Amino acid sequence: MKIADKLILSLTDKVLHEGRIALLCNQTSWDFTEGAYLFELLHRRGTLHRIFIPEHGLFAELQDQEALESGEFYKCLGLEGVDFVSLYGHSESSLSAPLDKLRDLDAIIIDLQDVGCRYYTFISTVDKLFRSLSENSLAPAIYVIDRPSPTGRQVEGTLIGKEYTSFIGVEGLIHRHGLTFGELCGLLHSRYNAKFPLIVIPYTLDDKYTTSYILPGAGASYVKTPCSIYPSPNLPSPYTCLFYSGQCLFEGTNLSEGRGTTRPFEIFGAPFLNTLHYYNSKNGYSGWNDRQNPIYDKGAMLRILHYIPTFHKYAGELCYGFQLHLTGKPYHSLSHTLRILRFLHDNMNGFAWRDGVYEKGNDKTAIELLVGDILLLDYLNGKATETEMLQALAEGEEAWIKTATEYTIYPEKFIRVLLY
Repeated sequence: MKIADKLILSLTDKVLHEGRIALLCNQTSWDFTEGAYLFELLHRRGTLHRIFIPEHGLFAELQDQEALESGEFYKCLGLEGVDFVSLYGHSESSLSAPLDKLRDLDAIIIDLQDVGCRYYTFISTVDKLFRSLSENSLAPAIYVIDRPSPTGRQVEGTLIGKEYTSFIGVEGLIHRHGLTFGELCGLLHSRYNAKFPLIVIPYTLDDKYTTSYILPGAGASYVKTPCSIYPSPNLPSPYTCLFYSGQCLFEGTNLSEGRGTTRPFEIFGAPFLNTLHYYNSKNGYSGWNDRQNPIYDKGAMLRILHYIPTFHKYAGELCYGFQLHLTGKPYHSLSHTLRILRFLHDNMNGFAWRDGVYEKGNDKTAIELLVGDILLLDYLNGKATETEMLQALAEGEEAWIKTATEYTIYPEKFIRVLLY
C-alpha cells in the first residue's frame, strides 16, 4: 500500500485532511509506488506547511556534525508555501524546534529510518520534540510511519546515565535497543507522560517495497527493511548497521572509523597501526582469527587491509587496519569493539582517545559520551576486567529488555547474544 494511502486514506482523522501539517523526515520518506517523496504528496494535497530537517539534511547530503543553519536552498524543490526548519544548527538551542514553529500546527508526521542504536541522532531529535511539546502543553497529533529496524531485535549494551546524556545518548537508552522507531516513540511518549495523541502506523512484512536480507547470528533468518535508501551518508547499507553499535566507538579515538571510504564502520585503522603486522608472530599466534588471539571473535573475522580515506581522519594518508566480516555465528558488535579498543589501548604506541568537546551541550569527551558507562570506561582504560565488562553488559541488556518489552507492537522477541 502506498505511504499516502496508509497515512491518509486509511485513517479517518480530520486533521490529516484539513489541518496544518508538518513533516519531520529526510530522503527515506519516499513512496516507491508513486515515485515521489511524502512531502511532495502532502504538498499536492495542500496540507503541508512545514518540514523539519534532522542531522545530515533532507537528502543525507551533510556529513556527521555538519550544521545546517537554514533550509533556504531547499526552496528549489518548488514546494511553494512550505517552511523549511533545520533541527541541527551550530548551537545547542538549534536542536529543538522553535516554539513558534510548533504552536500553529495541527499534526506532525514523523517519517525517518532509524538504525537501532542510541548514537543515531534521529531519536534524540524526536526526544527533544516530545519534551518541548510536553513542557509547553502543546498537543498537535503526532503520526509516526514505522519501519523495520535493520538491526532487528538484538540488544547490546548498558543503560546510559544522566551524567553521560547528550545528543548522541538519550537518558536511559541502551547502546543497541532492538526497538523500531515507532516503538521508541511510544517509550518517549510514556516517559514524558505526554498529552498529545501519538499514532504509530505499523509496517507489515508483506509490504511490496521491502527487501529481505540475512541477519547473521541474530536468532532470526532474515530482516525486512525498506529498499536501500541510505538514511545518512556513512550508513550506505543495512549491513553496515550490524557493526554500528560497536564500531561507532572508534569515533572516540584517534583511529579512522572508515569514514572517507565506501565501507564506513566495517573498516578501522590508522597510519601508526603498521606495527601490528608483527604482533602475531612475536606472540605466537597464527593470525588475527586464531582462537587464542585477544581480539578473536567467532561472529566476525578480521581481515588486514590498507586504505586511504578521501576525507575525515587521515584524509589522503595510507592507513593500516582491518575490515570486519560476519561469519554467520552470533555476533555482539559492542563487546567485540570494546575488546579491540582495550587491546589497542594496551598494545599500540600512538593510540589515544579523542580530545575535546564532542557534542553540543556536554563537555565530556567523545568516548565518554559514546560508551556512557563508568564500568565500561574503566575497562577500556585498564581499570576493570573483561569478566566485569561482560557482566555489566549482561545486566544492562536484561534490565533494558524488561523495560522495552512494554512498548513493543510487533511479536518478535528480543535477542541477547550470550557472552560467557
